[in-house]
Amino acid sequence: MSHSLGIAIESLVAILLMLTIGYCMLLNTRLKRLKADEHSLKATIAELITATEIAERAIGGLKHTVRDVNENLGSQLNAAAELSLQLKKQLAEGDNVFRRLSRIAIAARPASAAEPEPPRVSAAQSVAMAAQAFSDRKRTNGLAA
Repeated sequence: MSHSLGIAIESLVAILLMLTIGYCMLLNTRLKRLKADEHSLKATIAELITATEIAERAIGGLKHTVRDVNENLGSQLNAAAELSLQLKKQLAEGDNVFRRLSRIAIAARPASAAEPEPPRVSAAQSVAMAAQAFSDRKRTNGLAA
């Protein structure tokens, strides 16, 4: 029995060794695939680092541009506000001068000018009225045309 027990143990060890060899072969193929993926992953990471550096430089440039635009726009807005204030003051002063001139003109009018004037007749109307008066006068003298 000891002889058959030794064979059983030896065959069990042989089977376990064969399973271990098979599992090692499977692990070897997986490790090869992992190494290949590692190389492609390193290339992808290098590309991402390059893209990140380019983006950081672009963002820095954009920040600088925004800062310059804010400074220029701020100074232009301040200048526009000052100009608007000056124009407002000048318009108020002009309105004040106009009111004073109107008061002076009203005070300087003669008293007869305060009476309402007769309605004005246009040049065409005055010519028509003169022609009508002329034709009426000719008819009364018997020299109607």
